[in-house]
Amino acid sequence: MLQGMIHSIETMGLVDGPGIRTVFFLQGCPLRCSYCHNPDSQKTCGGNLMTPQEVVALARRYRPYHQSTGGGVTFSGGEPLMQGEFLSQCLTLLKADRFHTAIDTSGFGPEKWMDSILTNTDCVLMDLKATDSETHLKLTGKPMTGRLPFWRRLQAFQREVWIRHVVVPGFTNNHHAIDALFHQACQIKTVEKIELLPYHKHGSEKYALLGLEDPLADTPAMDGPQTRQWEIQLMDRLAAFKAKQPANAPMVPKAS
Repeated sequence: MLQGMIHSIETMGLVDGPGIRTVFFLQGCPLRCSYCHNPDSQKTCGGNLMTPQEVVALARRYRPYHQSTGGGVTFSGGEPLMQGEFLSQCLTLLKADRFHTAIDTSGFGPEKWMDSILTNTDCVLMDLKATDSETHLKLTGKPMTGRLPFWRRLQAFQREVWIRHVVVPGFTNNHHAIDALFHQACQIKTVEKIELLPYHKHGSEKYALLGLEDPLADTPAMDGPQTRQWEIQLMDRLAAFKAKQPANAPMVPKAS
């Protein structure tokens, strides 16, 4: 019987997709993000075992909240694509039961299940760790090219996409990185939202509890108002750009 490793569950999530959502955080991630606030979710063992049928049964308990708010079920992590077969089966069963589905992903995972996963996903929350290869390697320990198989599929995705990006002082808190983020977001025709998340220090205590070294111990928290200002500017630029595009035109802006 197929089972997935579940790191944790949030039954009334408000930030991982539209509406109130039941969020399943899956265990395991190939990245080692310096700002990860759940480093215990990175390892590929541990967590609680659940079958896809058990995932659906739990989600059904919160269906009234989903229906009244336009919510549904989100799979996050860790990196949910790393448990591709389990994720695919969960999404297939949830869509058959008329749930709105979302995945929060960095795009890193086996290609084998990506098409099935996207077929049964209503909203993709795409987490762009960095906009250039050097910074991506420094922040995550992995080359940016690892997301390309998923990114290419996302360019043909016909449903809603949110772009997410953590702004980290000394790495991505500059106009060049923010401008590059806009140009990458414009490669996806169905992007509806760009979310900039300011790096915070909330995960520092967890590193200490786990006996781990905090890679960004000397990095200050990102300024929230500045992050919000950039986010507003990005959304304004995105809206203006999309308004100028002819129907069926490729979403690729000219370099600035």
